[in-house]
Amino acid sequence: MARGAQKEQARQKAQKEAAKRNKAGSQLAARAAGLQAKHPKDSVPPESDFAAK
Repeated sequence: MARGAQKEQARQKAQKEAAKRNKAGSQLAARAAGLQAKHPKDSVPPESDFAAK
């Protein structure tokens, strides 16, 4: 069983690793921005605009 200084070192190491994991952050914002891309065909006018009048 860990005692004294060894326990303190283990606690500090665990805190550093947890901070490193949390620092990376979430990718949800990047994912949401990527999903906003429009399909190329969305900007093409409908065929009725090209029909002979």
